[in-house]
Amino acid sequence: MTRSRSLSRRSVLATTAAAATAAAVGPLATATPAHAAPTLPDGTSKDKVLVVGMDGLRHDVIAAAKAPHLKSMMANGTYGTSLLYANPMAATSSGPGWSTISTGVWPDKHGVKDNSFAGKNYGKYPGFLARLAQVRPQLSTYAAVDWKPLDAQGTVTPGADAKLVLDGDADGYTGHDATIAAETESILRNQNPDVLFVYFGQTDIAGHNSGAASAAYRAAIDVQDGYLGRLLTAIRARPSYATERWTVIVTTDHGHTDSGGHGGSAIEERRTFVLAQGPGIAAGARPADTRLVDVAATVFKQLGVTPDPAWGLDGKPIQQRSTDPFEALYPALAARADETGVPAGVLGWTHTAPSGWSVVNSAMGTGGVAEWRGWSFATDEFWSRSQRDQSRELNVRSRGIFAVADSDEWDDKASSGPYDSTLVTPAYAVGGTSTVTLRLTTHYRQEGSQSARVLASWNGGTPVEVKRYTSDVISQPQALTLDVPSGAANVSFRFHYTGSNNWYWVIDGVTVTAS
Repeated sequence: MTRSRSLSRRSVLATTAAAATAAAVGPLATATPAHAAPTLPDGTSKDKVLVVGMDGLRHDVIAAAKAPHLKSMMANGTYGTSLLYANPMAATSSGPGWSTISTGVWPDKHGVKDNSFAGKNYGKYPGFLARLAQVRPQLSTYAAVDWKPLDAQGTVTPGADAKLVLDGDADGYTGHDATIAAETESILRNQNPDVLFVYFGQTDIAGHNSGAASAAYRAAIDVQDGYLGRLLTAIRARPSYATERWTVIVTTDHGHTDSGGHGGSAIEERRTFVLAQGPGIAAGARPADTRLVDVAATVFKQLGVTPDPAWGLDGKPIQQRSTDPFEALYPALAARADETGVPAGVLGWTHTAPSGWSVVNSAMGTGGVAEWRGWSFATDEFWSRSQRDQSRELNVRSRGIFAVADSDEWDDKASSGPYDSTLVTPAYAVGGTSTVTLRLTTHYRQEGSQSARVLASWNGGTPVEVKRYTSDVISQPQALTLDVPSGAANVSFRFHYTGSNNWYWVIDGVTVTAS
């Protein structure tokens, strides 16, 4: 293996790699690198982060594996599971998945929709190592991958002071994963890195070859869990460990079907997780508002880096909870009533509005699918399972529980009359202020004569339309600033949706601020 170093600490080492040993290295092995590990610049931070990527690791299979180190991290850290997008936003494949993890933004920003990487926009939305090289060039950083596009396409490795790049597709992932584990272990034990990103690919191969329901897939998880254990042991063995603050994050880019494969819109293909343990990260937490974009934001948070709003991050630190009022509704979530596509054990919908909110269905028709009769509150898994491949999977910027008006699904059962429902917010104080701003996330699909209107009611008076949607808005943040009328003491907002077997309207993250 040859390496070259620029005089600049911010440059990336040009790296080539000879084939690693093809022999499998078991989870408890302590193989040494087949070559000398690169010499990294000496680290400068007591806050340190290791990100471990395990390709195609379906989180709901971990319980059936041995995986003692992953399970220990779940007990001692925060473990948030969530679902990916699907086409037409992006396929559930590695290119979009690792781009989302590395950049902290969704595919509609980073531009990667499949493994061709066509349309990538890393110039505007670089990976977190590249971003750290810009804002904290004194940090010592390292990346190791054996799926070569993560280097060749610029997804992960730009910004690293040193990198190990192997070709698992050409040589097999078993040996190369072992080499990555050995070299990373050596660096952790013998050098002083600040931020590391390491990737293991064999779980994905096992998923393709044998399926996620197979013993071979569970065995691959156990091998990579063994590598994780070695890295955790190496961290704890550092002479300076007592004075360091280590955060370890484990994540994946997509799931797998039981029979093997991914890229489509099945729930099993869309499953992802973020597992993190470190300072300020709660032990045993199982947040429902975590998303895959949160990895990069968590890295920045743990290093004390405040993201510039111009970076356009979609993620938030894993320990930061959503303050959305809909998040209080988990105890009210119910199992399916009329929906046949949702498994019976999935609790994911309610008509119960949050405290201070209400739903007005006085003009609503009768009958229809019970879950969607008027504005409902639902989870991503429950709602997107109701009907695949109609862009419900694209509701990526909603978190946890959101409000949804879905005339399409409501009409799947005999009904009479129109779909006509209004969601009403509490009254917010605006006295003595000049403007008020309503912020929310909207996922809206327009069809036919359906209507979606935002109305404002000042001092409880007649609601006045302040915004109307007439075209698709695919999971985007919205901000609406209004002048406060003279004498107004409070304002409430109404979200009025009508349709006739048309599409749907989702809102989430509603905040109202006066100034």
